[in-house]
Amino acid sequence: MKNIIKTLMLGSALILGSCDSLLETEPRQSLTPETAFSDVESFESLLMSIYGKVRSFDYYGQTMMVAPEIMADNLRLIANTGRYVGEEVNADRAHIDIWEFEGDDDPNEFRGIYAGINEANILITEIDKVEGDEALRTKLKGEAHFLRALFYFDLARVYGYEPGQEVNGFNASVILRTTPTLGFSDADFKARSTNREVYDQIESDLTSAISSLGGQSVGTEDNYRASKGAAETLLARVYLYEGKNSEAAAMATQAMASMGLTNSGEGLVAANAYEEAFNTFPNPESIFEIEIRSVDWSTVDGVNNSMSSLSANVFTGAQFIVTATDELLASYGAGDVRRDMWDETTRSGADGVVYASKKWLGSKGDFLENLPILRASELYLIRAEARQKTGDNAGALADLNALRSKRGVSALAGITGNDLFQAILNERRIEFALEGHRWFDLKRNGLTISKAGSAEPVPYSDYRILAPIPQDEIILNDLLENNPGYN
Repeated sequence: MKNIIKTLMLGSALILGSCDSLLETEPRQSLTPETAFSDVESFESLLMSIYGKVRSFDYYGQTMMVAPEIMADNLRLIANTGRYVGEEVNADRAHIDIWEFEGDDDPNEFRGIYAGINEANILITEIDKVEGDEALRTKLKGEAHFLRALFYFDLARVYGYEPGQEVNGFNASVILRTTPTLGFSDADFKARSTNREVYDQIESDLTSAISSLGGQSVGTEDNYRASKGAAETLLARVYLYEGKNSEAAAMATQAMASMGLTNSGEGLVAANAYEEAFNTFPNPESIFEIEIRSVDWSTVDGVNNSMSSLSANVFTGAQFIVTATDELLASYGAGDVRRDMWDETTRSGADGVVYASKKWLGSKGDFLENLPILRASELYLIRAEARQKTGDNAGALADLNALRSKRGVSALAGITGNDLFQAILNERRIEFALEGHRWFDLKRNGLTISKAGSAEPVPYSDYRILAPIPQDEIILNDLLENNPGYN
């Protein structure tokens, strides 16, 4: 019996589907097991299932946006609903868990990052075995490579150190799977690959995606799906995490060209349109955006789990449990339109003034909104940081000021070295507040995790920098080693 359970836990079940699930009247993650893949076109429904994983509340729909902010120094709790209480104080084993989570469509069915990876593996390996339009085949494979890269990148940065930033030489990352588990006979157990091996796979997937996908402009509905520019942007971010700074700068430049962005900041929204951009769909700065429609949620999803519910109080029944820390609010400069994205208000049970986010206002109605995952502003900050780290202070400052010119703040001048690096890091902090970057920006640079208020900072050498592997996975897989400190 234990072996049977082990097999079931190894990966997602193969869920087959048809293009009927792409209709507006059906949730896009719903696939019918009765229909087999008979041609290239029929794989598009499987691709929609993979996209559906991204918007899960246990992934980018909430966890990857909120947890990295509250585990560092950008957010604090103002109501105890049981969520993020341990994460706020970095309690033992209170971390990000994206290895396994329940799906939106069936809470009794195993879901998680590896479910999405398995579906991507199925598409990548099986689509060449059927007939159909070659251009569509290439496109679908490119999108699957992009999504698999995204999944592995997030797993790698949650559960492992970045290459070159290892503590005590510990370089285990996550289990690497690039072939599908189609049934019990395909199931096996694997040990964790090294962080270098996982990042090499991410780079390979994104390189394949770049060569397979077409270009498109920033801020269009085409960006609800992966594009060449999205793959280039994610690869630039990956290079920055790896410390491949010359490659990060070059890839950011390439992505900017693909998306129609100029060195002076043309293509970014103006300061007076920044707030509106987060309540416009697609966001005018979107490079990759998760579209969420009412049919994709159950009747209680919005009020219980949405970003709008957790971070704002615009709808009756909102959770409104997180607010900006004093430290974050103090990070904004005079005239910065991003400071205006925090609306001064009160909350029953919370002492004094608190701040509701105006990024996530549920502007599509009833807590509903899209979530931009990759935005154009990140390219300027990736290139600025990469240039600073390679000694190009002038280029780094130019990129930083190109973004600042669109945010209502004055240009910076005369700073170099660590002062410039800290300015870039702060710019990332305020630009991406409530978008899930803060913890990872500190971690990937080998920095102590700074905390708000009286909470104790987390040294980079602390075991809590890495998330624990889920215990049930450790029990089921004898080859799976947990992270240091969790044994």
